[in-house]
Amino acid sequence: MRAMGKYEARRLSDALFHRLAGLPPEDPAHSYVRGTVIELNMPLVRFVAARFRHRPEDLDDIIQVGTVGLIKAVDGFDPDRGVEFVTYAIPTISGEIKRFFRDTSWPLRVPRSVQERYLAAVHASDRLEQVLGRLPDTAELAEELHVTEEEAAEGLEAGRLCRCDSLDSLREDGPDDPGSALVNRLGSCDPELEVAELRVMAKPFLNRLPERERTVLLLRFWGGLTQSEIAAEIGVSQMHVSRILAATLTGLREHIEGTAAGTAEGRATGRPTGRAGPGPPIEFRAGRVAATPVGWPRPDGGPRVKDPG
Repeated sequence: MRAMGKYEARRLSDALFHRLAGLPPEDPAHSYVRGTVIELNMPLVRFVAARFRHRPEDLDDIIQVGTVGLIKAVDGFDPDRGVEFVTYAIPTISGEIKRFFRDTSWPLRVPRSVQERYLAAVHASDRLEQVLGRLPDTAELAEELHVTEEEAAEGLEAGRLCRCDSLDSLREDGPDDPGSALVNRLGSCDPELEVAELRVMAKPFLNRLPERERTVLLLRFWGGLTQSEIAAEIGVSQMHVSRILAATLTGLREHIEGTAAGTAEGRATGRPTGRAGPGPPIEFRAGRVAATPVGWPRPDGGPRVKDPG
């Protein structure tokens, strides 16, 4: 068959179509004739697929999809209508390939209506640019397409989903600098940022605590000591340490909740609430424990940390 000329293959194909129309589907000869017709018309698939060779998809994948379109064309062709098979097959194969691009080439799944709106917006934008000598705005594009401005903007926005850059692709920093990958430039959330507001609200309360309560909190949460070790350190019972912690943490919680409520009230009314604002700043110095606030006693018995100011 490969040595057969184009016109010879076309005449043979027409004859086989008439033969195929007279065979019932359950006849073994029907399957043989059908396969022969498909093989004879495979050059049509390669011809149509060549139109899309500029696409990033592999040409073999496009030919495979086009073959599916050819099979549909063979099964749906009626030789008695007086239309050449080529006239019927090429739009069928092309439509199958375009459907493949529409359904699989978008990195994100986009409704078909949005995809069609994007294509219409691109074509209308090209026409208007030739007429106006500039890029049309959204209102002009919507008028050309007879849609709302929101729908026109949505169509243009959908175009950004047609292609996505790899996180490993390089971004040029200069003409002679290849740059670095985008993934290396992405920031991350600072874990300390989530508790920054709580720290600001807790400062006034912590600065007003008596020395014993400060020491207990410091040993428990900065020194990592257990309640029994704290009790031995300050000379009280473990039960007393537990009560000190419970009362201090309850007062701290109420202070934070009250400060948060006052801040929200002040934002809503635009007036100060009269609640206590932040106290003097607490600074931290590295020591045997993780950190020690300024003015608090050290758990190792050393002198208080002084404010350098």
